[in-house]
Amino acid sequence: MRHARLSILGVLLPTLLFALPAAQTERGPYARIAVLRPHDGATVDFEAGYIRHLKWHEQAKDPWVWYGWTVWAGDRQRWFVYATFGHSAASLDNPVSPAEDEHDNISNVTPHVEFVGNSVYEYLPALSRVSSGNSDGAPQPTPRLELMTVDLLPGSAKGFETALASHQPSLQGETLWYRRIAGGAVPRYVCLRPRPSLSAILDEKTDHPLPDTTNALLAKTTVEILTLRPTMSYGLLPAHP
Repeated sequence: MRHARLSILGVLLPTLLFALPAAQTERGPYARIAVLRPHDGATVDFEAGYIRHLKWHEQAKDPWVWYGWTVWAGDRQRWFVYATFGHSAASLDNPVSPAEDEHDNISNVTPHVEFVGNSVYEYLPALSRVSSGNSDGAPQPTPRLELMTVDLLPGSAKGFETALASHQPSLQGETLWYRRIAGGAVPRYVCLRPRPSLSAILDEKTDHPLPDTTNALLAKTTVEILTLRPTMSYGLLPAHP
């Protein structure tokens, strides 16, 4: 019996070892977006600790791509937003070495910040306008990013998405819509608009991602401008020209 069990294990183990990396890299519509607030006076220590933590991801050969932004304009100025995009549910179920990741995170990041949000969103391609080569909702890693957060009145989600779908053909630059599915109050949507500069954002005042037909459906809308932090990101490829 013991030999039989060892034989079965010998067959299954390579299969399981192959299946785990495949699950980690499986593509899908889900994104994880989280927010950190550095303690007063601890920004330098936080950034140094976060960069050390990304070194752990590199050493662990993490296949995920992690974006890191600092809020430049908004009530959350200097807060840090990090995100990963284009995952299947199976991928989110199988991060690389979660226990070791948490241990390193506690050592390098946790002492310097407050964790203030961690949500899972679903990318909505029918409502979005993407750049060449973008098929799963990962934004271009441009120097600036406009982040719009939209909270709706209860029962308004269907009408809101219908209005955005009608408005989609008029969008000009990359505009990515996501629906929150876990991690906070719903219905909430976020819109990411990556741009090469602040002036590119400001010059697009007439190219608004929200049509007027949504006004009666909105409970609260917040627009922030984020700055990409390449040294606090992991695995990013250059933006498409």
